[in-house]
Amino acid sequence: MEKSIETIAGDTEGVSYTFPVYRFAGIPAGAPSAYLQAALHAGEQPGTVAIHALMPKLRAAEAQGRIRGNITIVPAANPIGRAQYLFGDHQGRYHLGTCVNFNREFPKLETPDPALLPPDDGIATVDRQLKVRLLKLSLGHDIVLDLHCDDEGVPYFCVPAKLWPAMSDCAAAFGAEAVIICEAPSNGEFDEASIHPYLASTPSAEQLARRVITTVELRGILDVHYGYAEKDAAGLYRLLVARGVIEDRTVEPSGAFEGVAAPTGHVERVKTPKGGALLYDIKPGDRIAAGQRIATVVHTAGEDGGGVEIFAPQAGYVLTRRARRIVRANEDIVKLVDERLSANAKPGSLEE
Repeated sequence: MEKSIETIAGDTEGVSYTFPVYRFAGIPAGAPSAYLQAALHAGEQPGTVAIHALMPKLRAAEAQGRIRGNITIVPAANPIGRAQYLFGDHQGRYHLGTCVNFNREFPKLETPDPALLPPDDGIATVDRQLKVRLLKLSLGHDIVLDLHCDDEGVPYFCVPAKLWPAMSDCAAAFGAEAVIICEAPSNGEFDEASIHPYLASTPSAEQLARRVITTVELRGILDVHYGYAEKDAAGLYRLLVARGVIEDRTVEPSGAFEGVAAPTGHVERVKTPKGGALLYDIKPGDRIAAGQRIATVVHTAGEDGGGVEIFAPQAGYVLTRRARRIVRANEDIVKLVDERLSANAKPGSLEE
């Protein structure tokens, strides 16, 4: 294993940011390569601890000569967001200097050539420098896994439509419970920027079948503990074995994916009519009926009629729910997946 340190110069003199990159060299030429990164949204730590649990497995495979394709690992991809605190509360989703989401506005290249990316001194802000650096590190890999988490949710994949259902074996190997198929542009999310160079040349189905590019949502933001870390590390390892990056004859084939799979347009975002304290009746992974009560918002505590009930607009599968129990009016609190198109479907990302 080779370790290197990436350095991002800050926007002011005397400030810089660093993060480690770990590389495992493959043995045979032509084997699929893999890139894994975690915590692009710096407060989302399930992926970081999953990689921590995965690393001993990779070191063992390396020592035994079982790594077939090159593997690049970035366990903590966003040192800028990691350092952002406001009034004692961590702020890792948006860059405080530009107010831009760390997982938006990645550059889209027409070919997977790092030379097309601008040099550091030609990039305006430090968050854009980071995005260019991460994309540069990932370019050329057949498998690109961007590890995130939701507020509270099941483990699920967000997969570019061009790669589904060819990636169903990966969802099964990892143990994803759902797959959201992304059909529309997302304003430059990392996974979109990663697949874009390979779509621009009108690839064949065989060429696309080799690609594995996905945002992996590892449950909820508080699901950071040993059990989930080990489970997710085992799932990542199985995926790498299934796609030929690692050889391990002790790993059994995973079979077919049997979870929920639906386009983003089939995801209903249930909103709150009023602000207040949120009381849930449902949890991620539940299947609910149309008209079933989802939650109650206590908006005027202590008064008759001080709570308002929220009912499911359609039947479906509960993908996620909001973690905070204080909400504003008109706020998304539940993502509900249905077999049909949502009446309120909108293109793009599931979250802002």
